[in-house]
Amino acid sequence: MGTLQGRVCIVTGAGRGLGREHALLLAAEGASVVVNDVGGGIDGTGADSGPAHEVVQEIRSAGGEAIANTDSVTSWSGAERLVDEAVAAYGRLDVLVNNAGILRDRALVNMVEDEWDAVIAVHLKGHAAPTHFAAAHWRDRAKSGESVDASVINTASGAMLGNAGQTNYSAAKAGIAAMTLVEAMELGRYGVRANCLAPLARTRLTLQTPGVGDTVAAPSDGSFDLFHPGNVSPLVAYLAAADCPFTGGVFHVGGNEVGLYSGWQLADDAVITANGRFTVDGLRRDAPTLLKGRGALASVTTSVGDTMRHFGRRGSN
Repeated sequence: MGTLQGRVCIVTGAGRGLGREHALLLAAEGASVVVNDVGGGIDGTGADSGPAHEVVQEIRSAGGEAIANTDSVTSWSGAERLVDEAVAAYGRLDVLVNNAGILRDRALVNMVEDEWDAVIAVHLKGHAAPTHFAAAHWRDRAKSGESVDASVINTASGAMLGNAGQTNYSAAKAGIAAMTLVEAMELGRYGVRANCLAPLARTRLTLQTPGVGDTVAAPSDGSFDLFHPGNVSPLVAYLAAADCPFTGGVFHVGGNEVGLYSGWQLADDAVITANGRFTVDGLRRDAPTLLKGRGALASVTTSVGDTMRHFGRRGSN
């Protein structure tokens, strides 16, 4: 019997890439899975019901239980239908994996309004809308006296720390990480945990990310594939389990690594003080010492591409 036997899970963006791997593993662990995907392009345009139904067929062929849903998570009403379909099909919802995403990369100086709006809608609103309706479902169950043990698993990115050419994407991913912390604060009273992934994997989106495409190819010698998206899914299954203790976590995950981000913190050596209110002259004199501290933004040069190249050099040891 799998660790998720009897659990009901929604996975958004589950037609390809990370979402597909998540859905397949959740089902293999015994969960009933709602496979959500509109089947659009990398930029979010178009629609194709095929990918969602293909994943459902894979799950069923392997003896699992799944249904397809092709509603857009950028729509409040679409997100409501998604949650309602899960409850109608399986009687309840236990796990929501928010994974849907698109890219419209552009330097901010050249970005047009639609490129900003589309990315924020799919990533940030596309996380908030399904979680809103799932949370209402769990609140109602908790208020009726039921003991709820539910899980929200969000998807951020190393780009939340900043990546040139991805102002819209980085802002959305940082927002998702922050939203996860608030969800953990607010939903714990209903028996709901909320965690977030910052995955490193080879997907349609990462292959389009500046500085990344050449670093994530599958090895030709049959050795461990560090960037296979399936490497991320075991953490998703663990966070989905009823006995998982984590909430409010933002996890680095990829290859053979799992790590926990510590968040924004003031470094002890990156604080200056004054006797009362600072003056401009006082800041001109003292503020440059912050550049010597660990928290100095001016000294941060790491991009997603830098991180992935470093990750790749560590190999699978």
